[in-house]
Amino acid sequence: MAGSMESNDESGLMNSINITPFVDVVLVLLVIFMVTAPLLVKDLLDLHLPKTTTSDTSSSESLGIAVNRDGNILANGHLISDGDLKTLVTDAVKKNPALQAIIAADQEVPYGKVVHAIDLLKSSGLDKFAVQIEKESNP
Repeated sequence: MAGSMESNDESGLMNSINITPFVDVVLVLLVIFMVTAPLLVKDLLDLHLPKTTTSDTSSSESLGIAVNRDGNILANGHLISDGDLKTLVTDAVKKNPALQAIIAADQEVPYGKVVHAIDLLKSSGLDKFAVQIEKESNP
């Protein structure tokens, strides 16, 4: 039989499987998941971010910190205590001194709760942080 298929006999049965299309599909799904996951986190945590007319974008490695309506702190989507947050941040800063925290807080959270989260980050050695906002749409 001519072509790239190998066969055991003249019946034309293939004894190998081409997995290249499968790998391509898996990689496309992985990229889609990586792009949509950060967008879903905000919706899952039920945060209503404050809106501004300007925003900054950053591309460095970051640690996601959220303060929900109840004032609870979440690190990368998981509820965390103050002590555990300090340990997590201290270890992360040791591994990557250029680490930046992205703080997302519901607009109804008291200002003091956000300041407390920032204080925990700074006391753990993390000096770079940004506040996540939603850009207002122009009417």
